[in-house]
Amino acid sequence: MKYEYVDMHCHLAYERYEDDLDEVLVRMRSESIFAITVGTDFKHSKNAVELAGKHGDIYATVGLHPADNKKESFSESDYSSFMSDSNVLMVGECGLDYFHEKDVDEQKRQRFEFEKQIEFAVLYDKPLMLHIRDAHDDAIELLSSKKKEYGDKLRGNCHFFTASPEIAKRYYELNFSTSFPGVITFTRDYDETVKYAPSDLILSETDSPYVAPVPHRGKRNEPVYVVETVKRMAQIRGEEIESLKKQLLKNAETLTGLSLT
Repeated sequence: MKYEYVDMHCHLAYERYEDDLDEVLVRMRSESIFAITVGTDFKHSKNAVELAGKHGDIYATVGLHPADNKKESFSESDYSSFMSDSNVLMVGECGLDYFHEKDVDEQKRQRFEFEKQIEFAVLYDKPLMLHIRDAHDDAIELLSSKKKEYGDKLRGNCHFFTASPEIAKRYYELNFSTSFPGVITFTRDYDETVKYAPSDLILSETDSPYVAPVPHRGKRNEPVYVVETVKRMAQIRGEEIESLKKQLLKNAETLTGLSLT
């Protein structure tokens, strides 16, 4: 299938789409959107893989979010059951989230779970889907150490990126891309980071059902709204939208190994 837009990170397997998923997918397909639905623990990863298996234009990630399910510990033997499925493109979303977690032991637990998923992604030669919030220094320190060990096998995308150009640069130096969400349509706080992103390491996402872009702010987000985010990205970067769309697809191809154009 030929695509026009990239939604690198959404959650179509969530219950909030149960009643009207077919309509959501019709709207997504009307704009030829490539979408990856993301796992946040074993249950949601299983749901994501099953959903991708039913639809030829949806792909999946599998992994354990740093804070969403603290009762689960990442199990290589459990998650390995997903890795023979060609629809599974990435490992995650995984990483570190210190926004609500100031407890030292909790942060230590997150780093332990993150490191296991880094090793797992390298083992299966898959890129990481990173969730990093208020924890960039610790995340980059760990990724840098692993990068020295694994080189190009360690790669991925830092999703919902809302940090400074200086922090972004540290991910780019590790050859990790950053994907920008709909928040850039209603705040100028991240314009400089969007401008700074190298053309070959920039991606777009919705993080549906969260944080819908203008003019849909306040509604449940969905993949078709990535069109608004890409429009805004092009405006901020001073680029023609058609050339940016092609570049985003190319970047998604490079990261996932799929042919999208």
